Amino acid sequence: MLDINLLRKQLPEVIARLKTRNFDFPEKEFLALEADRKQVQSETEELQSRRNSLSKKIGIAKKSGAPCEDLMAEAASVPKKLAELEGRLSDIRKKLEALMLRVPNLPNEACPIGPDDRSNVEQWRWGTPRTFDFPIKDHVDVAAPLGMDFDTAAKLSGSRFCFMRGEIAHLHRALAQFMLDLHTRKHGYTECYTPYIVNASTMQGTGQLPKFAEDLYSARIGGYEEEGEHELQYLIPTAEVPLTNSVAGKVLKESDLPIKITALTPCFRSEAGSYGRDTRGMIRQHQFAKVEMVRIVPAEHSYDHLHEMVKNAEEVLQLLGLPYRVIMLSTGDMGFSSAQTFDLEVWLPAQNTYREISSCSNCLDFQARRMGARYKGKDGKVRYVHTLNGSGVAVGRALVAVIENYQNADGSITVPEVLRPYMGGLEKIGPAA
Repeated sequence: MLDINLLRKQLPEVIARLKTRNFDFPEKEFLALEADRKQVQSETEELQSRRNSLSKKIGIAKKSGAPCEDLMAEAASVPKKLAELEGRLSDIRKKLEALMLRVPNLPNEACPIGPDDRSNVEQWRWGTPRTFDFPIKDHVDVAAPLGMDFDTAAKLSGSRFCFMRGEIAHLHRALAQFMLDLHTRKHGYTECYTPYIVNASTMQGTGQLPKFAEDLYSARIGGYEEEGEHELQYLIPTAEVPLTNSVAGKVLKESDLPIKITALTPCFRSEAGSYGRDTRGMIRQHQFAKVEMVRIVPAEHSYDHLHEMVKNAEEVLQLLGLPYRVIMLSTGDMGFSSAQTFDLEVWLPAQNTYREISSCSNCLDFQARRMGARYKGKDGKVRYVHTLNGSGVAVGRALVAVIENYQNADGSITVPEVLRPYMGGLEKIGPAA
């Protein structure tokens, strides 16, 4: 969440910057709560001052033998009044926190200002799209004879799921293993295995709750008991959630940083706001695999780390020989927790366009404040860490890109050279004879 002191000192500027994110800050609600807070704090300070004054007067009266029953009676009523004020203040703080949890991060000043993805700005491109001398098929038509089965998945689970068999399933696994090996052996990340189900506070820590509740799959662990019997838990929408929250509530040493961690996990998203979009194939699934990169870093170096993470994701696509472009997201298109985001978009021949395959974001201290994740600097001061996350990359979309870019006229798929060691040396995947 944002530093509330920033709102107290620079409210007009903060409101204006949030407006570029299509967010209308609840100014009246905030100012009313702040006025109540100041009033209660003022009353508390006055009562505490009166308590100190009464204590002195009672002491003087007792020493002099003067009557002090009225003073003592008034003093006896102070703790109850202070407790009532503390209760009111606690309630106000909870309401302020609830308000702050709804507020997105402030965009970096370098981000292009605009309401949506039409204002995103391309930064650079890599690779030249292949020229085909035969009719291009999309990944569904190419891979269906090779083991990609959406009908079985629909029968088992409904729409937007995929069932894979044989070498297509093997190719999917090979992509994930290749990505993990690259990030751990070359880029310096530590591989992690994480829970796939987390509690509400973990979702809140990285900004999924309360903003994106409708996009999450939830489960009440322990059966179908009455509401409130068991805590509601959530299937992770990305490994960013458990990886980043691994430092929640901690005070790290600066020498512990940076922390670079990665994980391959399934990701679960209801895609509540995307009905009618990308309903064919694997582009937008309720369940998909992703290799995630997360960095926990000192505050002053986070943008250097962001650019490194983009390069890490780029190398995945470069080694696979997949053309792509890098874009900087506009203020209106960025994720809730991000201060700056770069997307990598891979070339899909069947769509004749680039589609997102990785998103790398710097969240600054926004998530750290929600999680209570800090570090002690060399100067002895305790600061919030900065958190970054990036797809390294989405496995299903990488599979789509490989299928479409490496398809052959005879219906086979050429296996990218870098994946062949993971495929037992297989050079092509073809229809069964």
